[in-house]
Amino acid sequence: MFELADLCNRLQRLWGSVPNVFQAPGRVNLIGEHTDYNDGFVLPAAIQLQTRAAITPVAGRQVIVESAAYDRTEFDLDDPQPAPRNDWSDYVRGTAWSLEHQGVRLKGARLFIDSDIPPGAGLSSSAALEVAAALALLSNAGVTLGPAEIAKVCHRAENEFIGIRSGIMDQFASCNGRSGHALLLDCRSLEVRYVAIPRDITLMVCNTMVRHELAAGEYNARRQQCEEGVAVLSRFLPGIHALRDVTQEQLARFSAELDPVIHRRCRHVIEENCRVLLATQALESGDPRTFGALMQASHQSLRLDYEVSCPELDLMCELALGVNGVYGARMMGGGFGGCVLALARTSASENFRRTVEAGYRCRTGIDCEIYECSTSDGAGPLTIGATQGG
Repeated sequence: MFELADLCNRLQRLWGSVPNVFQAPGRVNLIGEHTDYNDGFVLPAAIQLQTRAAITPVAGRQVIVESAAYDRTEFDLDDPQPAPRNDWSDYVRGTAWSLEHQGVRLKGARLFIDSDIPPGAGLSSSAALEVAAALALLSNAGVTLGPAEIAKVCHRAENEFIGIRSGIMDQFASCNGRSGHALLLDCRSLEVRYVAIPRDITLMVCNTMVRHELAAGEYNARRQQCEEGVAVLSRFLPGIHALRDVTQEQLARFSAELDPVIHRRCRHVIEENCRVLLATQALESGDPRTFGALMQASHQSLRLDYEVSCPELDLMCELALGVNGVYGARMMGGGFGGCVLALARTSASENFRRTVEAGYRCRTGIDCEIYECSTSDGAGPLTIGATQGG
């Protein structure tokens, strides 16, 4: 379990000064996959797993980054041509680059990064690292930005510096989470509505422990395919800017104009946007069974139309749905491995863990990890005696 006082005491001994510490949570996405970069709707929730960034100032414009899990690295804020190094520190370096691009004059610092978010599991460890680093670097520079601006800065870092063409959902959820709630986010306007999650429902996250190598390239390819679909459809539907602007009826009317693969990609996004809005209504009306059915429809669409699932994710969904008390399950994140999210009655959580762990091990020979996630507030400073920011 993370102890803030222990971290501060250890770093004070090493650095000679007490650091300021900031946290940013990971997130689950209840429904709405691959819709954010199409200006669509998503329904994420920040979770208790978090990344922490401790910072203390140093003279000059050098940033030294250390971590319990990765090698020490450093970079110069005055580097005229900063470029990715293709390692974990790119998320810190890219965030610094994006802040400077925004007009923030950063100062030299020593950073220590600590996290309990499993990397590569689809729980947004990269966005949490970006947001925690942004808060720490801003504090060190004596500058304050609002949560939406921080989300935009971190999103730019991931898109333009690191080169992953993701949407803004992960950074926004990490910055704006609210305990006990999911966020219905309009990824075009960034308008958000908080939706209460019933207390008798638990979010069970099942890590398949596999990550297929084609994930990053295929993610960017899916975005390109969506843009190709918009380019074709805009010839018949003047004024559309993204798949968010296309209805199911319009897609059906012009489906013959689209390559079959592009048509399937578009169909997933357009129908997924509808599922998000219907799922929100179900959650607000206390109807977890309808919500669960929409989760299952989402998974099948991701498997068949968007083609980002894999055998391990499909198996994990099958096992989760076989447990009594589970309303729905679906793959979560970019795809090709990572996690499945299951919506379950809280009373079923222990049986769920035993059943799914045993079944997955029997079928794959792999020991999976299962996280019982609680929702949390968004990113912010940590104080002694606390393990959550506000």
